[in-house]
Amino acid sequence: MTYLFIFVPFILLVILNLLPKRLRAAAFYSTLAMLAAQVVFSPFEFVKPAQMEVIFGFNLIINNLSVILLMISGLIAGVSLVAGWATLKDDDKKFNFISLILLSVIGLNGIAMVKDVFSLYVFIEATAVATFILISLNMDKPAFEGILKYLILSVVASTLMLTSIALLIISCGSLGFSDIRAFIYPSGGTIFSQAAVALFICGLLIKGGLVPFHGWVADAYTSAPASVSILLAGIITKASGVFTLIKFMTSTLCFTTSIMDMLLFVGALSIVFGALAALGQKDIKRILAYSSISQMGYIVIALGTGTPLGIFAALFHFINHAIFKSQLFVNAAAVEEQTGTRDMDKMGGLAQVMPVTGVTSAIASLSTAGIPPLAGFWSKLLIIISLWLSGNFAYAVIAVLASLLTLAYFLYFQRSIFFGKVPADLANVREADALLVSPAVLLSALTVGIGLAFPFILKLFMRQ
Repeated sequence: MTYLFIFVPFILLVILNLLPKRLRAAAFYSTLAMLAAQVVFSPFEFVKPAQMEVIFGFNLIINNLSVILLMISGLIAGVSLVAGWATLKDDDKKFNFISLILLSVIGLNGIAMVKDVFSLYVFIEATAVATFILISLNMDKPAFEGILKYLILSVVASTLMLTSIALLIISCGSLGFSDIRAFIYPSGGTIFSQAAVALFICGLLIKGGLVPFHGWVADAYTSAPASVSILLAGIITKASGVFTLIKFMTSTLCFTTSIMDMLLFVGALSIVFGALAALGQKDIKRILAYSSISQMGYIVIALGTGTPLGIFAALFHFINHAIFKSQLFVNAAAVEEQTGTRDMDKMGGLAQVMPVTGVTSAIASLSTAGIPPLAGFWSKLLIIISLWLSGNFAYAVIAVLASLLTLAYFLYFQRSIFFGKVPADLANVREADALLVSPAVLLSALTVGIGLAFPFILKLFMRQ
C-alpha cells in the first residue's frame, strides 16, 4: 500500500479545498488525524520485506530508511500543524497553512520512497515550492528577504542537480539507484559519473544549509511564522538536504575517498561555524538557526566516515535533531506568543511563570549539547566513535570540542530566557496555551525515552 502515503494527503488536500468556508474547521482535525495515522502505521513496515509500486511513473519502495522519514515527517508536521493552529490568527491563513503542510508532506513522503535520482529531484522541488510559500505566509518584508535568499540558492542547487542528472544519463545510461550503484561500485565509475555525484551532493548540501551554502538559513528560519519555523528546521531542511544525502550515498554506494573527504570537511566546517555563530546571537530563532547548521554538520561528518557505524550514527542524529530542534522552536513560539518578543536581552526568569516551557526547553538544550542520558548524547557519542575508529582523529576532537561550544551557547540561551528575575514589563506573562505546551511535552518525552531506551534501539537496528 505504498502509494497511500502519496495518495491520501493529495486526496485530502483536494477535498479540503473543495469544501465551503463554513466547513473548513474540519481541515485541522482531518489533517492531524492523517498525520497521526502516518506516524502510527509507518512502523509496521519495519517487519515487512521491501515493497515496490509504480505510481504516475514514479518507482516507490518502502524500506527501513523510508519508514524513518515517514514517521518523523508525520510527527513534525503534526507538531507544526498544532502550533500553527495556536499561533496563526487569521482563518484564511490557517487554512492555507494546512494546505501547504499537506503539499509538504506529499513531497517528504515522495523523498522517502522513490528509488531513482530524477524522481528524488521532483519531490525535493515539490517540497521546496511549498516551503517558499510557507516562509512568506505573513507577507511582510523580512519574510520576502528571507525567501529571496532561499530562492536564489535553491535555484543554484536545482541547476547543479539537473546538471548531475544529465551527466548520470550520459555516463550510466540510467537514473535508478541500483543502476548507478552497479556502474560506480566498486570501480569508481568514470570522470563523468564522479562529477555527477559531486554536483548532486553539492546541490543537497545547499538544500540542507551546510557551510559554505548556509547564507539563507538564519534569515529564512527567523522571518518565517513560528509554526513554519518548526516545520522548516524540524524536518524540511533536513529531509531535503541531509536525509536525502544519506539516502543517495547509501543507495548508490558512492563512498569514494574524495567524496568522503569533502563530507568530512564540510561537516566539520558547519559544526564549528554554526556553534561560533550561535554564541553571538540575541534573537531566539536566530540562535536556533545557527545551532541547526552546526548539528547538521554532525550528521554530514558521520556520513563522511563511510562506515556502517557512521551511517547509523548519522541517521540516529537525524532523528534526534528533528525531535529536539522542533521542540526548541515550539518553545520559542510559546515564548514569543506570551512575551511578544524574541530578543533574549528583554527576557529573564520566565521559568517562574512558564515552568513547563522552561523544563522542556532545558531537556532539548541538554540533548542538543550531548548530555547523558538524553537521546542527543548517544548519537553524538556514536558519531565521535565512528570518526575515531575510521582514523579521523582530528575530526573526532573537533566534534568533542564543538559539543562544549554547544553547551556554552545553550547555557546562555537558558539563562537569558528562563533564569534570573522576571522583567517588570513581563510580570503578567503566564504559561503558553495547551496547544503549544502539549507538543513540547510530547517531544521532551521522546527525547528522554529514546535516550533511556537506546540499548534496545541499537539492538533493533543491528537486526535490520
